[in-house]
Amino acid sequence: MVKSTPQKRSVLNDVVVREYTIRFHRYVFGRSFRKRTPHAIKAVKDFAEKAMGTKDVRLDPTLNRILWSRGVKHINHRMRVRIVRRRNDDDNAKEKFYSYVTHVPVTMFKYLTTVVVEYE
Repeated sequence: MVKSTPQKRSVLNDVVVREYTIRFHRYVFGRSFRKRTPHAIKAVKDFAEKAMGTKDVRLDPTLNRILWSRGVKHINHRMRVRIVRRRNDDDNAKEKFYSYVTHVPVTMFKYLTTVVVEYE
């Protein structure tokens, strides 16, 4: 007689909010100056895609404005972001979930770790 194993619930199907610190220096060091900020935006999207397991990543307009605030050549070395995995309510959506990335203002980056935030 074969034992039936209970179906395990996937963690990727939950709505989750997490705060991360992204180090941009590792992504833009050695890049040509005119490609630093565009590459940092791609790095944010790649980071959110890997962290949340979703292909659809959307950036908050204020985060985009903060990334571009110092121009195309100069980018901050670190940034604190909040990534929310939400359900996609569109009827013809390819993915069930999407990630939404927003900026979290902090004064210091020392001793900050990844934090799971309660979803509103």
